[in-house]
Amino acid sequence: MVNLYSDTQTRPTAAMRRAMAEAEVGDEQSFRDPTVNALCERVADLLGHEAAVFLPSGTMCNAIAFRLHVRPGGDEVVLHRMSHPLIAEAGGPAAISGAVLCPVDGPDGMFDAATLRAALRPPGDRYQPRSRLVSLEQTTNVTGGHVWPYEQMGEVLAVARDAGMRAHLDGARLMNAVVATGVPASDWAGPFDTAWLDLTKGLGAPVGAVLAGSRELIDEAWRYKQMWGGAMRQAGIIAAAGIHALDHHVERLAEDHENARVLALGLSELDGIELDPATVETNIVVFGVADAPAFCAALEEAGVRMGVLGPRRVRAVAHLDVDRSGVERAIAAARTAPRSAIKRTEH
Repeated sequence: MVNLYSDTQTRPTAAMRRAMAEAEVGDEQSFRDPTVNALCERVADLLGHEAAVFLPSGTMCNAIAFRLHVRPGGDEVVLHRMSHPLIAEAGGPAAISGAVLCPVDGPDGMFDAATLRAALRPPGDRYQPRSRLVSLEQTTNVTGGHVWPYEQMGEVLAVARDAGMRAHLDGARLMNAVVATGVPASDWAGPFDTAWLDLTKGLGAPVGAVLAGSRELIDEAWRYKQMWGGAMRQAGIIAAAGIHALDHHVERLAEDHENARVLALGLSELDGIELDPATVETNIVVFGVADAPAFCAALEEAGVRMGVLGPRRVRAVAHLDVDRSGVERAIAAARTAPRSAIKRTEH
């Protein structure tokens, strides 16, 4: 199976498994797991923050970060309408943090300073929610792996700071942005109050993400990690996978980006597929077809898996488990898919 469903589908390499098996471990709750400690120190430094905490998932990073910044009882989070906390976290920000979510629009999963400014509540108005947090996603997910322009992100943060808001960076695919632009991770993540890095996507680790911030915020994050059942005891076994990923799997993300571009070029040549290859910036390819479920079902029968995003939208994600030959197989499978699944019939 050529699995392009998501880069979360990656499996640990043989070398990563060896690193996991040989990891020195201890009780991470007591800060006695040297491998977890090393990972957290490394990611904190990488992201330009004082401290970090190792968590089971990126969703838990978002959940804890929102709780750190949002006071239950009317605090509002401004975020893009298609961002992960809003569409893929089961309503967690509202359920466990009491957050009001203010979705805003903008092309490619991003919004600008003017959009944030227009969404702000009047200060001191007791009738409305309080504008408390802005959350940005780098790179964007279901809108196609786009990289926020550095200047645009800075302008959004400036508006947030002027309004007295906190800022959070969902860095699920932050290293893809780093590799695509050459801008260091600390430049992207450092200006935020909290930021996190996922280890399980293009970096290829089987479990885990790391949330970074000030030492005070990370101390408080540990309270929520404990409260929500996230302590992991001898977690060095999985932290070792993250260290191995940072050592060996960052620069190779460029291969995923190139494979995504090759896939996009091949798909765009098929009559009826709606896709501009020039819009593919990193490892995610989102395109339109007449019948996405039928298209993906046909590909599945041919040994290729992609994801249905909607009735007419499909997502394919390149990662370390799919090489160039796999991409070519995917293009060949798309060529043999039923025309009715790709192109609408004109009446």
